[in-house]
Parts: sequence; structure tokens; C-alpha cells
Amino acid sequence: MPRPRKRKCCRFSPVDRVFKPRSIPMCNLEPVQLSIELMEAVRLCDLEGLDQETAGKHMGVSRGTVQRYVKEARRRIADALINGKALVLDQSTNCRVQRRSGASCRRGGKNR
Repeated sequence: MPRPRKRKCCRFSPVDRVFKPRSIPMCNLEPVQLSIELMEAVRLCDLEGLDQETAGKHMGVSRGTVQRYVKEARRRIADALINGKALVLDQSTNCRVQRRSGASCRRGGKNR
């Protein structure tokens, strides 16, 4: 029996759920799924400029997990952009959304 999935902490809450090429109907595009966890790892490492160790602490996961998330997210984003596919943000996730900056979504309110 596999181990239960660990809940991650995310601040990324998408406004738009789908990003696609202009003037091509969604029914004609191949979708590329991207989870909130993957987007959060890219947001922390690429947009915020955090190293993977610090990003892992923010998300409540290991540095290795963040590294795998960033690698996979970049691959999927590149596939969608280069091959003209629709990038669909999957919101059915195992990620607790942290609403306020500086607030912790870990139990007890303590930052790791």
C-alpha cells in the first residue's frame, strides 16, 4: 500500500485556469495539465528567486521534491508554449492555500 501524499503549502491561487493560443478553439488544442504544486515551485524558485532549499521550507517539502517539481513544471510549460498546446491548471490538488503573506499554513502556525 503506498504512503499517503503529504499536503503542501501554496500561496499561488490562479486567477485564470487555462492559458492557450489566441483564436484557436479549446476543442482543437491538446491540453497540458499543470498542478498547483508545480506552479508554486516555479513561482517560488523562478519568480521570487528563492533557492530550492528555502522554497521547500515554504512549501513544507524537501529540496529534492522542489527540484523534481520545478523540472517537471518547466518541461510542461515549454511543451505548451513551443507546441501550441493549452496549459490547464489542475486545481484538484493536495495543497493548502496560504492566503496571507507571512502566515503559515503548517499546524500550530509555526514556520519551518
